[in-house]
Formats: sequence, C-alpha cells, structure tokens
Amino acid sequence: MNHLQTAGKTAKSALILGATGGIGGAVARALLAHGWTVHALSRRPVHALPPGMEDLSAIEWHPGDAMNEADVVGAAQGVDCIVHALNPPRYKRWRELAIPMLAHSIAAARASGARLVLPGNVYNFGPDAGTLLNEASPQHPVSRKGAVRVEMEQMLQKAADTGVRSLVVRAGDFFGGHSPSSWLQTLMVKPGRTVRSVWFPGEQEVGHTWAYLPDLAEAIVRLMNLEDHLPAFDVFNFAGHWTPRGIEMAESIRRVVGDARLPIRSVPWPVLYLAAPFVTVLREVIEMRYLWKVPLRLDNRKLRSVIGDEPHTELDVAVRQSLLGLGCLPAAGHHELPTTLSPR
Repeated sequence: MNHLQTAGKTAKSALILGATGGIGGAVARALLAHGWTVHALSRRPVHALPPGMEDLSAIEWHPGDAMNEADVVGAAQGVDCIVHALNPPRYKRWRELAIPMLAHSIAAARASGARLVLPGNVYNFGPDAGTLLNEASPQHPVSRKGAVRVEMEQMLQKAADTGVRSLVVRAGDFFGGHSPSSWLQTLMVKPGRTVRSVWFPGEQEVGHTWAYLPDLAEAIVRLMNLEDHLPAFDVFNFAGHWTPRGIEMAESIRRVVGDARLPIRSVPWPVLYLAAPFVTVLREVIEMRYLWKVPLRLDNRKLRSVIGDEPHTELDVAVRQSLLGLGCLPAAGHHELPTTLSPR
C-alpha cells in the first residue's frame, strides 16, 4: 500500500449525481463503507429506493434536476467531492444532455470548492491508440459518444485553470448487478431470465477490457480519500478485468451457471443493423462495435503508484454476483465459487 493511502474512517462528504445508476450506486456504497456522508440529487422525492438498492438508505437525498444548475449548486454546498456519474438515459440526446450536465457540476464544484470526480471510459480512444493505453495515449474517437467524452475531459482540464479541481478515472466496459448500459445485460444475457445461452458480440480471440463496478468504485474512493494530494486535474486508468481472449467472459458465464455445454452464440450483427433504424439502443450498440474488434487494454501503473494494489474480484466471482443481481441465477443452489479478492 502506498504511503499516501489513508486508513480508517473519514469525516468527508460527497454529492453523487446519478446515485441510482450503476457506477453512481457502486461509488455510494464504497463511500459509505469508508465513512463518508453521502448526498444525492433526485428529480423525484425518494420514498423507496429501487429494488436492489435498499442498502443505500443512508444517503441524504436532495430534490432537483442535474439539468438545472441552481439545483446542483445548492445540493453541493458544503461537500468535499462531487461524483458526476450521469449519462443521458437510453442513449438519447447524448451531447445535448451530457455537456450541460457536466457544466452544471463544474459550476457546483467552483461554488463549493469540492473536487469533481468523473468516471470515464475507453470511448475516447480509437483503433489507433495502441493496445496498451496509458493516461496520455492519443485520443481520436470514432464515435459520437467518444467525441463527447473527449470534450468532457477537456472541459475539466480547462476548468482547472480557474481553480476547479477534478479527477477522471477511465475504465473498460462496466458490468455488475445494476449497470443498465452494460454489454453483459444489453446483449449477452437477458435480465430476469435463467441463462439458457450466451450471446457473444465480438471476435473470440480479440482481447477485451471489463470493469466490475464494486472494484472500480473502491478504486475511485481510495483516490477520493487522497484527493488533497493530487494535482488540480488528474487522470488515472483502471485496469479491471483484461480478457486476452474476448470469449473468456462468455466462458466465465458458463462456469458460473455450471453448464459446460451452455451454448455461446455469435451476435447476429446483420440483423441488428437492419433493426437499428427503429431501435435507438441498437444504433448506439453498433456504433461501439469496434471495441470488440480492437484490443484496448488500460495500463494501471499510475493508479497503483498512488493507491497500491488495484481492487480486483476474481472474474468468476464478479460474474456470479452480476448474474445474481440481474436475476439470472437463483439466490440459492447455483454453482458455488470462492469469494476471495486478489491484488492487481
């Protein structure tokens, strides 16, 4: 463990924008475990948390909308960090919503003096970025969402010149029990149904990078615990689960289900292309198909130099917990696996 890493509890507070989403909820859990006070913004009064999020009852909810700057600024008063875990719902109006929402978070960070934390991804990078990406690898996105992601990071870097402190943690494809836009639940399995087959969207021997949300959230919070030691603007890569053979994720699902003969089927891309004009989510999925054709691996040496070993749940354990959360495995009686963590 790095000498900067703190131990024990903290008395800090954070505002999470997107706390009912995948990464927002995971960061909220990790913050609570580290002793932080957690606030969140909601467009509707939260009388009952969504199923599977009952453990977040300790969050203090504030009414408001992330598209309203005054609401975000008001909710951020007195907090030490703001976690911007927002994405436009159902991939609609991506740039139209993503850019102003981040601008409002920047305004709130400026007003409160809080550090702004942005969970990033690999959309910034095109096929020319190389196979092992560090924090300074060239960013030539080939998708609209990737271009927006580059612009968002540039907004944070520019804001640092005016005193707004920020932090970006880039990761691969999210997966977990609650990750609405994950490839795992969008294409590979069907939430709420027993796994009868697995749809695989890529080329079997092309590597792929995944980020298990509880591991990523823990890494983010460890950095937040150290944010006083970081530059005004900083970027870190989270390695997560690198599968040198992309098919390994589907094979893991097989092992977790306990059926070595579980069919692994190739996603019928021609059919998706035909349906895409009528289904928004399919258009967005197709736009990111290149991530399954190019092996983009994230180099986490900088992250490890600050927090020590990267949090890392063994792949089969992470997949099992994800499938349980998605309602794809019975709560009891499924194929048991060990639940240990290993350093990275």
